[in-house]
Amino acid sequence: MRTTAVRGSLAGLLLLWGLTRAALLLCVLKVIAFPGPDVTTDVSVIYRGWYDVLRTGTFPLEDVTWQYPPAAALAVLSPGLLPFLEYATAFFVLALVADLVTLALLLHGGRGAGRSARGAWVWVVGVPLLGPTVYARYDVMVTAVAVAALLAAVRHPRLAGVLVGFGAVVKVWPALLLVGVRRWGAWVWAVVTGVGVAGVFAVLMPGAFAFLGFQRDRGTEVESLGALVFHVARHHGWQGEVLLNYGSVEFLGPYVGWVSTGALLLSGGALGWLVWWRVRAGRLSACGVADAAFVAVLLFTATSRVISPQYMVWLVGLAGVCLCFRGSRMGVPVVLVLGASLVTVLEFPVWFGHVVASDVLGVTLLVSRNGLLVAAAVVAGRVLWSATVPGRGSSVRAVARAAESPVSS
Repeated sequence: MRTTAVRGSLAGLLLLWGLTRAALLLCVLKVIAFPGPDVTTDVSVIYRGWYDVLRTGTFPLEDVTWQYPPAAALAVLSPGLLPFLEYATAFFVLALVADLVTLALLLHGGRGAGRSARGAWVWVVGVPLLGPTVYARYDVMVTAVAVAALLAAVRHPRLAGVLVGFGAVVKVWPALLLVGVRRWGAWVWAVVTGVGVAGVFAVLMPGAFAFLGFQRDRGTEVESLGALVFHVARHHGWQGEVLLNYGSVEFLGPYVGWVSTGALLLSGGALGWLVWWRVRAGRLSACGVADAAFVAVLLFTATSRVISPQYMVWLVGLAGVCLCFRGSRMGVPVVLVLGASLVTVLEFPVWFGHVVASDVLGVTLLVSRNGLLVAAAVVAGRVLWSATVPGRGSSVRAVARAAESPVSS
């Protein structure tokens, strides 16, 4: 009876994945018109332009919108693996494949004692909440690598280190996945892999680190937490502008530098808190390592001066890994992240014009989405601390019993 129920649940999950992903694919292929601005131009215009440059053996040295680590070139060049398809179509197909790989990883990670299929359900439900933007950015590919790394940390820390190091040279944030890991093997392999991959690009392709200089004059992106200051200030005489700047829509003008600095200080504070937590925390289980990675990425996303819609893909993927473990206490933060994902698709692309205009609807959407992210970060941080730091109210023993084996000794 139980086997039949499990098979039925799996069939339902796969059916939902197939239906929702078919809808997303039809949207990016423009068979179905999705409300708001066209989210696929990043692929068909920007990525395609980078593709043509990268194929010549150099990075886009003169393009300030190229703001990614060197291994991001692999994601941009990947449609070349499907030469029988037009560039954008090939990219969308590969994004779909990365989505499927992530699902397969979460299904495998949810098998066994102390595990759960909830993680796979989070991914299946969470991705379509973000709309077609998921397939029109390469973040879903990075998320697949990050999910594989976090699940590998349970029994294969060196492999996890390799995947983290590679992921960090594709889009930096996977480096945060090691925050809860104390095994030196994982850290050493992450550093060796990251330095090695970056070194190969530096030797073979000019301009591998040109992206570092393109961040200098950035403003505050209109969807970020700090941007709420200027959305309100515009109604009280603030003399700034909203412009497409360095590849994103940003606020430029008086005091923007102050708010951007404030965002950096908040991120620095988040890093300080994570270091203090790691010093105080007891021995972490596999479940604890996953929860810590989710909290770290959540904190840095919420405090960033740029909160692009595709950043939510990272959180949905890591939330899925957390809920692969029955012992995870991240249920409430995960629900908050899913709620933020739903609001995200409304603020971009559906009603992005209202966000840019700073009108009541636009500001309400941003307050809702960013409020949910901040609430998720605060709740997740408190839960992580209480579950792992010895002392009054600590539940270290309960978490340790819920996991199969410790991975951070």
